[in-house]
Amino acid sequence: MRRPRLLYVPFWATYVFLYAPIVVLVVMSFNSGESPYVYEGFGLKWYGALAENAAIREGLVNTLIVAVGSTVLATVLGTLLAVGLARHTRSRALDALGVLPAVLPDLVLGIGLLVFYAMIKSTLGLHSVLLAHTVFGMAFVTAVVRTRLTHADTSLEEASRDLGATPFTTFVRITLPQLAPGILAGALLAFTLSIDEFVIAFFTAAPTTPTLPIVIYSMVRFGVTPEINALATLLLLVSFTAVIVTQRMTRLTESLS
Repeated sequence: MRRPRLLYVPFWATYVFLYAPIVVLVVMSFNSGESPYVYEGFGLKWYGALAENAAIREGLVNTLIVAVGSTVLATVLGTLLAVGLARHTRSRALDALGVLPAVLPDLVLGIGLLVFYAMIKSTLGLHSVLLAHTVFGMAFVTAVVRTRLTHADTSLEEASRDLGATPFTTFVRITLPQLAPGILAGALLAFTLSIDEFVIAFFTAAPTTPTLPIVIYSMVRFGVTPEINALATLLLLVSFTAVIVTQRMTRLTESLS
């Protein structure tokens, strides 16, 4: 039975609504004119201007340092927390606390972290943003890996222990390979969230070490410029590349496991 074609209208209308602004942004990033709203011809001048902008370069370096560092910490800690909650404890309260940072509004979490840093008399800088993003990203990694654990074959772990393997060996040789797709997905999610996170970084960063979203915010307060379009296009390219690479690695891991 063929479906009425009218049913596809809201489907494609939704996709147009979601992606048309992104297409316009990418096209305008190659504008040779000065206006970010009027296309005057193809050009790469704004990508060159972007490379010469010292504030953007500094913000990008700071963002990558925070994103990579927090992703590594969040992935390790989130994976261990997910395994501990699923294998060694049965507490709904602990389960809720494990994912609470992902549920809390960013504003509340940012203010809370700022108050915490003030209580322990810690200075603000890249280290404070990195730790804040670790707390934020760890909750997402825990949720993703915990979901993956529900599909893991526990009989393989039991067989490993019955054959004399230590708990550490079982975890490294049996559990981790089964969790690899979920760990990769959680790491990607933590990385992408850290790159574009603004509110928590705004409260926990020092004025001398702004991340890229803070730099962008300071630039767009007075209007969008073609440089912002070029920067957003590059960030889209990085995000799409990360998603494709992760999907390939996840399929490869699943085929080998």
